[in-house]
Amino acid sequence: MKLEKVMLMYRAQIPATTANLGPGFDVLGMALDFHNLIEVEQIESGLEIEVEGLGEGELPVDEDNLAYQAMDFLFTRADYTPPGLRIKLINRVPLARGLGSSATVIVGGLAIANHLAGQPYSKAELLNFATELEGHPDNVAPALLGGVVISVLPEEGGVVYKELGSPQLSTVVGIPDFMLSTTEAREVLPAQVAFSDAIFNSSRIALLVAALMTEDYQLLSLCFEDRLHQSYRQDLVPGLEEVIKETKEAGALAVALSGAGPSIVALTLEKEELVGQRMVQTFAKHGIAADYKITQPAVEGVLVEEIE
Repeated sequence: MKLEKVMLMYRAQIPATTANLGPGFDVLGMALDFHNLIEVEQIESGLEIEVEGLGEGELPVDEDNLAYQAMDFLFTRADYTPPGLRIKLINRVPLARGLGSSATVIVGGLAIANHLAGQPYSKAELLNFATELEGHPDNVAPALLGGVVISVLPEEGGVVYKELGSPQLSTVVGIPDFMLSTTEAREVLPAQVAFSDAIFNSSRIALLVAALMTEDYQLLSLCFEDRLHQSYRQDLVPGLEEVIKETKEAGALAVALSGAGPSIVALTLEKEELVGQRMVQTFAKHGIAADYKITQPAVEGVLVEEIE
């Protein structure tokens, strides 16, 4: 009797992320409870890629696809060669909006590839791979691990990280109707900052971590202040300063640029709809169409399951 070769199929669910959390530039990140999905099936031969949802018809469906590149990165290191791959990306996280869309694809691709290769790598090793691909760990760490994560890149060795869990807060994300690449957002940053600005941010990072660990959320407004990146990116996001001010007045505990922007993230315990509406209204005053999404910090990072 001839035995049929088993072709494995996996699905990864990966949370959106918001990086920096105000002062924590390239250090802090938090997973958000809405997700991208990646489905991968081993096939007899070849490469088939499909994109559904956001980016459909725009993202590459060949070897330039980021999910495939992440998978190939891991396969090369694991010395594993799949016979062929069918990849489907189901995108729900807006592209180039500061919500970790590329991080979800990198983490999801690595996580599924790790399963296909027999899980040779730990989460810590996957984080190092993801950081190498992304360039910095603040988005990929919460996408992989969930919750709030502190990530540090020492001069030697891999990423050192600490998980802080998920704060019991609502998160309102204001999403302007234009893209802003991380590269463009980094180009406006100075090569050096004043010593006083470094102290300003380091003090607020320390206080933010303490506020999250002790659930002293009334400190968040002060903690989210920043002098390392947000003010330099202000001209890239029309109305940013006023949006932050108005959103706070609508009831948010803290408001900041999400990642490299242009999205805005607000933390709140109440008045979520009012906070979101105020974001949209204030962006509109500056000629920017926007939408908002009410969500929560995601407890889980990437989840991979085998499917039939």
